[in-house]
Amino acid sequence: MDFVVNNKRCTSLEDVKLSSSVKFYNFVCEYFNGNNYIEAHTSGSTGKPKKIRLDKKDVIKSARNTNRYFDINAQSLLYLNLSPDYIAGKMMIVRAIVANASIIEEGPSNNPLSIYTGQPIDLIALVPSQLIALFNNPDRLQYIKTMIIGGGVIPMSLKRKILDYKLNAYSTYGMTETCSHVALSKIIDDNNIYELIGEYNIKVDNRDCLVLLSGDKEIVTNDIIEFIDDKHFRWKGRYDNVINTGGIKVFPEQIEPIIAECIKNVKFFVTGIPSEKWGEEVVLVFEYSSLEVDEIKIGQINERLMIKLRTLLQDYSLPHRYIALKTFKYTSTGKLIRHLDINRYL
Repeated sequence: MDFVVNNKRCTSLEDVKLSSSVKFYNFVCEYFNGNNYIEAHTSGSTGKPKKIRLDKKDVIKSARNTNRYFDINAQSLLYLNLSPDYIAGKMMIVRAIVANASIIEEGPSNNPLSIYTGQPIDLIALVPSQLIALFNNPDRLQYIKTMIIGGGVIPMSLKRKILDYKLNAYSTYGMTETCSHVALSKIIDDNNIYELIGEYNIKVDNRDCLVLLSGDKEIVTNDIIEFIDDKHFRWKGRYDNVINTGGIKVFPEQIEPIIAECIKNVKFFVTGIPSEKWGEEVVLVFEYSSLEVDEIKIGQINERLMIKLRTLLQDYSLPHRYIALKTFKYTSTGKLIRHLDINRYL
């Protein structure tokens, strides 16, 4: 062990204990124990989060792949503002350990770098809500050389700001089972093309979902993709979320950014409900609290929004109904739970 935590060189667990939070220290202890695995929790995107074991060889390989891609070495500084309870936070720590690099621990925060005045940060991992906070305080962006963004779809408005500020930013693709990301998409436009890093190759199954291949391992995902070649793909959306309306597949993840440009500061999502005529029909779901804050009536939203959306979306993608729920539900990692009992609100 030889890496720098919060400006203190650590060559023992005792050093780490004196330099970091309890969760950071506990994970480092787990990493250096005699087991050949670490434990992590899945995100719960499609079900209840569960504890899984990840082979430490795979964890180290993933960290090395990222370090190699971004040229992270012993002179580099990483910044941790995610919880070590989950894979994204764990892997930032492993990258620092593997590279003998420096790492600054802020802890989970939706207001990152609020008091930071140190040296330039070579790599930081963010979720979209943290990126929004940085754009609200753009002077903090000067410290960041490279950012990777995960944990949700990046809205078009954020992508435009990334381009306006000329940030070196990447969208990540991965999951707990793959020890964080296995593919990266540099945000230079809206093409959403991901490049695999490391030794993975890909194919698609009969659902058009991504299958990751590494040696004799196969990881079948629920992500529908457009296959480009065995190292590149375009992500389209989750199989769990796709709406089959009149035989046409509608991907909520593709139309939500368009809708978001039309209604600011209103929480919503797109889902499907059963329809006798179409099999499923597209619905737009709002949250009451965000409507009340902005003093917007659902009827007004319907009328204004439909006029705008008819010029932006194909007819089959247009919402057939508008539903308001009291509150949305989220997983323990903050991901939206889309599959609600919508019918009881109709």
